[in-house]
Amino acid sequence: MKRYCFALDLHDDPTLIAEYEDWHTRVWPEIKKSITDAGVTHLDIYRVSNRMFMVMETVDMFDLQHKAQMDASNPTVQEWEKLMWKYQKPLPFAKPGEKWMLMKKIFQL
Repeated sequence: MKRYCFALDLHDDPTLIAEYEDWHTRVWPEIKKSITDAGVTHLDIYRVSNRMFMVMETVDMFDLQHKAQMDASNPTVQEWEKLMWKYQKPLPFAKPGEKWMLMKKIFQL
């Protein structure tokens, strides 16, 4: 198993945040399938204020680049991502086009 942690911000608007959370109570089945088809075995998203953290556990053979290629070639995933971008905004230090940013593990117990 591998674990990846990512961060991303939401627009700091209570109405938009509520809408975003509502969308995540009814994620499209095709989106869930694309995630599991890529080798993700567990995925959680947490939020504090407008900052989000995603924890993703995967099979050992999981590859982030391959997942990105799968997503880029999947029209339904692209439609979902476009819809979610209404609510999301890049972290202040993100490069142009960067969305969820991979976090560096600095401690383990």
